[in-house]
Amino acid sequence: MPRSARSNPLALAVLVCLFERPMHPYEVAQTLRSRAKHESVRLNYGSLYAVVDSLESRGLIRAGETVREGRRPERTVYEITDPGARELTDWLTELIAVPTKEYPHFMAGLSFLPALDTQDALEALRLRAIALDIRLTQVRAASRAAADAGLPRLFELEGEYEEKLMETELDFVRRLINEIEDGSLDGIELWRAFNASASAVGSDALGYFASSGPPAITEGTEERTHPES
Repeated sequence: MPRSARSNPLALAVLVCLFERPMHPYEVAQTLRSRAKHESVRLNYGSLYAVVDSLESRGLIRAGETVREGRRPERTVYEITDPGARELTDWLTELIAVPTKEYPHFMAGLSFLPALDTQDALEALRLRAIALDIRLTQVRAASRAAADAGLPRLFELEGEYEEKLMETELDFVRRLINEIEDGSLDGIELWRAFNASASAVGSDALGYFASSGPPAITEGTEERTHPES
């Protein structure tokens, strides 16, 4: 299947749920939420029904029986098809095996950090460190609660991965704060000189900051995008 059809992880989540057993879309959403999968896959009902329609149109799932519970509206139960099961395996294997270039917002901010005054940058970084520390405490508490409840580590791997990423980022942010504060950050004098004069705006200094960094790699590299839905 074309990679463009694999841009929405919610579609993969639907396939996984239906691989487990036939479900109607509302049950899929409830299952994902009850297992905290909305922490790793963006979930909203409008997108979910659009994803179900798309998967059905591509022959990856098919409608089965229609059920009614009490006075609730009728709901269509969907099941995964053989091509859908193969797509699930191929897609999940690719996600695990192939690193892709992503574009985190924080990375974009760091790339243009010198456009801020050093003091403003320090304040923003301190706020980020506080937010990361709070979020890390929450993730660790959730992990401990899951372990205490007897949930096998296998089903908490995404939380463990998030925790490690946040630990690394928090360490990076704290070290960067210290280096700006004590003046040991390589290039900080240029940064200060750039911000010391309003006339520097639009000068070669700005061009230096905007163009600095490793060269872009284009030849032999396929750029992938992951649009949000």
